[in-house]
Amino acid sequence: KLLKFMNGPKQFIIPIYQRTYSWTLKECKQLWEDIIKAGNDNKISSHFFGSIVYVEKGLYQISTIPKLLLIDGQQRLATISLILSALSKVIKDPIGEMTSDKLKNYYLINRDEEEKRYKLILTKSDKEALFKIIDHKELSDEDSQRIKDNYIFFVEKISRSKIEEVLKGLNKLIIIDVSLDRERDNPQLIFESLNSTGLELTQADLIRNFVLMGLEKQEQDSLYNDYWSPMEKSFGYAKYSALFDRFMRDYLTIKTGKIPNIKDVYSAFKLYAKEFKGTKELVEDIYKYSKYFVNIALEKEQDNEIKVVFSDINTLKVDVSYPFLLQVYEDYKQEKITKEEFMQILRYVESYVFRRVICGIPTNSLNKTFANLYKEIKHENYLESFKAALLLKDSYRRFPRDKEFREQLLIKDVYNFRSRNYLLRKLENHNRKELVNVESYTIEHIMPQNENLSNEWKQELGENWKEVHDKYLHTIGNLTLTGYNPELSDKPFKEKKDMEGGFADSPIRLNQSLAKLEHWNEQEILNRTKILSDLAVQIWNCPELDQEILNKYKIAKKEKPE
Repeated sequence: KLLKFMNGPKQFIIPIYQRTYSWTLKECKQLWEDIIKAGNDNKISSHFFGSIVYVEKGLYQISTIPKLLLIDGQQRLATISLILSALSKVIKDPIGEMTSDKLKNYYLINRDEEEKRYKLILTKSDKEALFKIIDHKELSDEDSQRIKDNYIFFVEKISRSKIEEVLKGLNKLIIIDVSLDRERDNPQLIFESLNSTGLELTQADLIRNFVLMGLEKQEQDSLYNDYWSPMEKSFGYAKYSALFDRFMRDYLTIKTGKIPNIKDVYSAFKLYAKEFKGTKELVEDIYKYSKYFVNIALEKEQDNEIKVVFSDINTLKVDVSYPFLLQVYEDYKQEKITKEEFMQILRYVESYVFRRVICGIPTNSLNKTFANLYKEIKHENYLESFKAALLLKDSYRRFPRDKEFREQLLIKDVYNFRSRNYLLRKLENHNRKELVNVESYTIEHIMPQNENLSNEWKQELGENWKEVHDKYLHTIGNLTLTGYNPELSDKPFKEKKDMEGGFADSPIRLNQSLAKLEHWNEQEILNRTKILSDLAVQIWNCPELDQEILNKYKIAKKEKPE
C-alpha cells in the first residue's frame, strides 16, 4: 500500500538531473477522480498507482534515516505529498484516529532537523515550494508555479469533499515497490524499460538521465550545475525538449556522419556515448556545440553582423544546414578562419538555398548535402575549397548560376511565395544604412489583381492585356511596397503614382524607378524585372573561382567520389 510504504523514517531524493515536477491539472484531476471513485465504492479493494523505483545504496552517507535515490515515481510521490499536505491543512477536527499532525508525521516528515526532516526532496524551485506547503508557510512568486497550482487545486477539492472518502481512497492506492542495489542492478536499463503510468519521457530527458544517472552524487551535481542546467536555460525551458532533440540530431550528424531520425536520437546517442572517453569530456563537448546551436537557432549571437545572417538563414527555414554551420562556427571560434571568411560562407549558404528555392529545385537532398559538405573543405585552402564544393554540385544538388536564377525570377510567382517578405526586404534594404521595416508596408500589385480590369488598365496593357495580366501579375516586376490604402489598388497607374503616399513620393527604394514612368505595360514590367534581377544576383551571389583552380578540385573529386 502506498501510505504504508511512505510511513516510517526514510527520505526520497530526486537526482538533480531529473526533470522538474511536470504534472499538470489534467493529470491531477484524473488522480483525484480515481481516489474519490475508490473511496466511494466498497467493491473496489485497491487502485494501482504505478511503480516507485529507487536505489538503496545511491548515496553513501551514514544516517539514521535511509536516503533513497528515486529513479522513477517522482511525479506520483510529489502529487500524493501535495494531496496529503492539502488534507493536513483542511482537517480541523480528528477524522476517526487521523489528525492533521498525524498526516504530516506519518507521511510527510521525519523526526529530524533541517532538510533531513522531509521525506521527499525535489529539485530546484520545486523543493522549496514543497517544503513551504508541508509547513503551511506562505508561497512566493519564485516558487514553482506548477506545485502551487496543483496544491491549490487539491485544497479546493478537499474543502468540498467528505474527508473520510478521500482518506479511504488514498488507503486503497497500491504501488509496485522496486528497490535496486547500485552494485548489482543497472538503474539505467531498468529506468528505460519501465512502463510508467506518468508522463512520457522525452528524448532530452532520456539522454540527460543516461549521461548523469550512473555517476556519484558529487559528480552528478557538478556536471549538472556547470553544464546541463545552463544548457537547459539557454534553450528556454518551455522549448527545451523539442529544441534539444533537434540539436542532438545535428550534433550526432556531425560526430557520426549519419543523420538519425528525430525519434531515434536517444538510441543513436547511446551508441555514440559508449565510444567517448569520459563523461565530463562528453558533457563539455555537448555544451560547447549547444552554445553554437543556440546562437544560430535562437539568434543569440553577440556579434550583430553575424546575427543578421543567422536570422536570414532561419527565415528561409533551412535548419538542415545546421550540422555544417555548427562545424564552421567551431572553426571560427577556434580562429581557423576569420570573421570575414565565416560571413562569406554563411552568405553563400544563404544564396545557395535561396537560389534553389527560386529555381524550384526539390529540397529533400539538402540534408545529405549539408551533412557531408564539411568533409569537402580543405583546411589549408578553407574558403576556396568551400566555394569549389558548392560550384561542383550538379543535377538536383546544383548551385543555380546567374542565367538560371534570372530566368526563374522573371516568371516566379513571388506573391504566393513563402519567403516573399524576405525577398522584398533584402531587395529594399540592400546597401541601405537605415533599414526599412517591410512588415509595416503592404505588398502591392502595380498592375491590379482584379481580373475585371478597368478600361484604363486594358488600354494601358494593350491588346494582349489578358495574357500580360495572367503571365506577370504575381511576378517580382509587378510587385512593390506601399503605405497607401489597399482599396485604391485598382486605380489607374498614373493615379497610383501621383496620389498622396503614391509611388512618386514614396520613401521606398523599390518605387524610385516607378516615379519616373508615365505608363505601366509588359515592357515596363520586363524592364523592372531586369533591374531587380540584377540586384538579386548581387545580393544572392554565386561563388567565383578561376576555371583552372576549379578544374583541380574537379579532378580531385573524380578520384575521390562522394
